[in-house]
Amino acid sequence: MGSQHEVHEPPEPDSEPDSEPYGDTGDPRERCATAAALLERDRPQEALDAMGHGQVTGVADWAYRLLSLSFERLGRDAEAVAAAEEAVRTAPGSWTARLRLGAALRRVPGRRWEAAVQADRAVRYAPEEPDPHVLAGDLALLRGEHHRAEAAYRAALRLADDHPRARVNLGLALLRWRPPHGHHDPAWPVDPRETARTRDAVEAWSRQIRALLAVALAVAALLVLRTGPAAAAVAGGVTVLAGVAITLRRGREIRLWRYVPRLLARDPWLGVSVSATVLAVVAYTVAVATLPPVPQGVVWPLLAGFVLFNGIALPALRVPARAWRGRPVRALAEFAAIPGDRTARRNAETTLWMLTARAWSALMGLLLAAGALGEIRPALAAPAVPVALALARPRGTAGHLVDRVLAADRLLTATRYLLTLTSVLLTGVAVVTSSGLLTGAGLERWTWWVWWACGVPPAVLAGALALRAARARGHDLPGPWRSGLAMREGHDVRPPADARAPILLGGDVRRALARVRGVVLAFTDREGPRTLAAEVTGQADGELLLTAPADAWEAAGRDPRVTVFVTDPAQSRFWAEVRGVAVGDVETGALRITPKRVLVSEVPGLGGARHRDRHRRRRARERHGTTRTR
Repeated sequence: MGSQHEVHEPPEPDSEPDSEPYGDTGDPRERCATAAALLERDRPQEALDAMGHGQVTGVADWAYRLLSLSFERLGRDAEAVAAAEEAVRTAPGSWTARLRLGAALRRVPGRRWEAAVQADRAVRYAPEEPDPHVLAGDLALLRGEHHRAEAAYRAALRLADDHPRARVNLGLALLRWRPPHGHHDPAWPVDPRETARTRDAVEAWSRQIRALLAVALAVAALLVLRTGPAAAAVAGGVTVLAGVAITLRRGREIRLWRYVPRLLARDPWLGVSVSATVLAVVAYTVAVATLPPVPQGVVWPLLAGFVLFNGIALPALRVPARAWRGRPVRALAEFAAIPGDRTARRNAETTLWMLTARAWSALMGLLLAAGALGEIRPALAAPAVPVALALARPRGTAGHLVDRVLAADRLLTATRYLLTLTSVLLTGVAVVTSSGLLTGAGLERWTWWVWWACGVPPAVLAGALALRAARARGHDLPGPWRSGLAMREGHDVRPPADARAPILLGGDVRRALARVRGVVLAFTDREGPRTLAAEVTGQADGELLLTAPADAWEAAGRDPRVTVFVTDPAQSRFWAEVRGVAVGDVETGALRITPKRVLVSEVPGLGGARHRDRHRRRRARERHGTTRTR
């Protein structure tokens, strides 16, 4: 083909946004461009003023998208959704309109499934754009579908490797992160605050019942030792009454009883807490019924131990269980890939604390294994813990972020040094104990001191983790809890895709479409690429309306990406390609083609552009009566 160029309309305004007059004056396209520039500077109220209330012919979907984005940043979510729905109604084949509607619906409780539908359509309409993949990944991440979110973010990064939002949120997907209101399903048509109150009431009931049972069992055991079984029966009756009172009080606070089973299914630790409460009630009942004057055997001590110490055991298990969830090493590499991002730095610091908690739990596991086996040999594997922690540091320039985090967080650095010291101590103890250098009474005394010495560093480590967790909650600092992780929101270094100017048909293409009746429509069906003749029925708001056979409609339902080839009978060498998205309009019976790219070129032939220019000059002379004869 001859020379080919791409048409981009409308152009950006020449003047700065600050000097642009606001209101109804000026061209609608210029006002939209000014509003988009103001939104890029995060000035939504000025963007609304710049839009004014004038007509937006030809760029209606762009104007509605800008209005929706402005309303969203001002916290007016209902108006943002309404404007985004108008943008979709105006241009149903626009991937940017679908992206805007999905982003607006995401902020409305109970409508995130609709947001996911719009995000999926944006991906279908523009799979070559990264932002629809990112929105689909964000919605999947909020639903807890981590594998789907990971796939969406990786698709976005293949298209734009420097996309910070995709990179940070991919790290969260690798960590199997859950949002702060992870107990709430975005599809539930209720306010997350209501489900949060329900969850808090259930958790408070579970905690109070278990504390009541622990105190009651201790009192009952003391009464049996002093006065006999009759007093224990009275204590048991008082416990039942107190438990009923607690249950009734907390039950009145629960307004969403039908969501309680769903909350237990979505929040694993809440389910564990409630299950532990039920088991504690059973264990307490059996323990009180079989309460002996002098406990014998192992059954009663096990029941009593569960009732008395489950409140301590559950939080102690929660920290390592959360630390061992996900792939923090790979997530740390994703965070470290964009060291200049504040959210990435915060998540990287939290991930380092999680790795420290994982290493601490590994050392505790070796120590408990040694105690259970009655020998210190399992501690010979202790050096592997600090080595693995050191290998978790990303290589190259990404590792500099880890170095800066460690330099800024002294408590984290001290904790890592203490881990190394503990592993060295355990290894030395294991070597001396298993070497056979000590025997008899010397070995017994050594073993006694060894167990005390080995228990001190893990206790200090546990205290450091608890201290940082308390500081993190009180001062909003990164810590060993997953609640310190944050999802990447806000604006990237690039302009928002849903504020992008639409691709309009150029003047040459519009004139050519007005002169012709038939065009060539190219699409993909089950058998592969196909072309069919279609009839032009009109143009509206930058879209092309075609009457096409049923085969084209069916193919557009599966893959809406099509190409329209246009020629101009008045210009024999004019050739244009309109690549866009086809959506069937049942009311008009036409395929609405929303342009994504417009290419204008000339049909190859002798003379090319020089022949066409000479022909135009000759026609001009003929119109003015200045034709020369030879």
